[in-house]
Parts: sequence; C-alpha cells; structure tokens
Amino acid sequence: MSDVRIIIAIVLMSIGMIFILMSCIGVFRLKFALNRMHAAALADSCGILFVIAGLCVLSGFTFMTLKLIVVLVVFWLTSPISGHLISNMIKTTGKDELSKNALQKELEKQAD
Repeated sequence: MSDVRIIIAIVLMSIGMIFILMSCIGVFRLKFALNRMHAAALADSCGILFVIAGLCVLSGFTFMTLKLIVVLVVFWLTSPISGHLISNMIKTTGKDELSKNALQKELEKQAD
C-alpha cells in the first residue's frame, strides 16, 4: 500500500512542478505585466494545489495533512488579494511593459 501511495504522491507533485515550470517560463517570456501576473497565478493555483496534494498523500491522514491544507487555504486566500492590488497599481501608474522596453522608449523619446 505504501508503494502505491508514493507513486500517487510522485505523480501529483510532478504535475504541480510542471505547472510551476510553465508559469516560470511564462513570467520571463511574456511582455506585459498583467500577462506575467496571469502566468504567475497558474503556479499559485494549480501548481501549489498539486504539490500540496502530493505531500498530503505522502504524509497520510495525520496532523501534518491538516497543516498542509491550512497552508493551501491561506495561500489561496492571500494570492488573489495581492494580485488584485498589484494589477490596480499597474492600471493606476500605466507602467505595463517590461522595464527594458520602457527604458528603450524613454531613450527614443529623448532622442527625438
């Protein structure tokens, strides 16, 4: 029985790591800040869910499972709030592009 539990935990944690890896690639490849935030939210929701689910399966039904579920709930409650605040800041300031592109545009404006 423990071999099956370990295999299920490895599969769940691997799925979570794939989501986290995809979101890391998205954060570095996407141009606009709101798109990068969407890619980061993928890791927040799906990646953390699968990793913590794998850890819960691995630890069995213990007090540690309850702690992991509490961490997941707190993470899911705080992540949308921080994302909303950051997106409002981006909307308010109007700085949506990567800093390198913004710097290039400023240099082009000064050159003209």
